[in-house]
Amino acid sequence: LRAILITHHHADHIGGLNALRTTHQPMCYGPQDARIDGIGVRVSDGERVALPALGLNFAVYAVPGHTRSHIAYHGNGWLFCGDTLFSLGCGRLFEGTPAQMLTSLEQLAALPDETAVCCAHEYTQANSRFAREVDPLNAELTARIAQVDALRAADRPSVPVSLASERACNPFLRVDDPAILAALTVHHGAAPTDRVEAFAWLRQWKDTF
Repeated sequence: LRAILITHHHADHIGGLNALRTTHQPMCYGPQDARIDGIGVRVSDGERVALPALGLNFAVYAVPGHTRSHIAYHGNGWLFCGDTLFSLGCGRLFEGTPAQMLTSLEQLAALPDETAVCCAHEYTQANSRFAREVDPLNAELTARIAQVDALRAADRPSVPVSLASERACNPFLRVDDPAILAALTVHHGAAPTDRVEAFAWLRQWKDTF
């Protein structure tokens, strides 16, 4: 174990950090957040994490929303996005605003199509039920759900997944799509006034789904 990339301070993401540091002495990278103990190198938006021994080099992105100091790492075709972007979903807003989270998701969605999205939880199957409720006529989503169901039935992971697939299927990356807006209007009884409100309503709907 040469290096650890920390995205945010939640216990399920840092609970084993000090034990791993003691056993393996890896270099630990993470956000500028005093709530995380054991970070050797604290990084910020626009900086890079170079791991030449592993042939890896990552750009750091500030992606507030799930938490205020959440960061993501992109490089070598991989995106480590913690709890900001999930396959067919996104993280809950514990510390950030809908506007912040939408901006963070848009920033990640602008990365190359072939980017492998490595989110931090296997929530895809649960997320798929909400995505289908919101966007039932999306053929690419239907195909993705069938793929996910087959993978999980075989006890195989549904991630990583390509960013191209997420842009086509994830409702939280498609808040200005007519189908999503129509579903929001029916569910909420009114049309959202802008993209931020659309995202906020979509996230609220998911929170109670």
